[in-house]
Amino acid sequence: MSNPHKGRTGLDRIRHAAGYSLEGLTSAYRGESAFRQETWLAVALVPLAFWLGGTWVECALLAGSVVMVLVVELLNSAVEAAVDRTSFELHPLAKNAKDFGSAAVFLSLALTGAIWAAALWHRFIT
Repeated sequence: MSNPHKGRTGLDRIRHAAGYSLEGLTSAYRGESAFRQETWLAVALVPLAFWLGGTWVECALLAGSVVMVLVVELLNSAVEAAVDRTSFELHPLAKNAKDFGSAAVFLSLALTGAIWAAALWHRFIT
């Protein structure tokens, strides 16, 4: 049996996929306070990355790490939505899924913090 939602091809598929992506970003921004906070942090830090980074690799690491936090937060929100859609009942597997997503966000934030701290150290201390 084929999926009736998979019939688009070419530019029509790309146009619809872009629309779904924008809907997802809008929904995450409106419904997830953590994503909203991280978005505003990204608005400040991504331009700063191009000032702080001395090479294109440094700029990419600084800006990319910030964008990575947004990506991981979106994936965490998707896991939470899927778990909540299944059931609001407390279950160890549901808790694990949500905790794993939260841990992924934490690790992405820790990595971003370490990259930024190293760049700031290199720029201003050494």
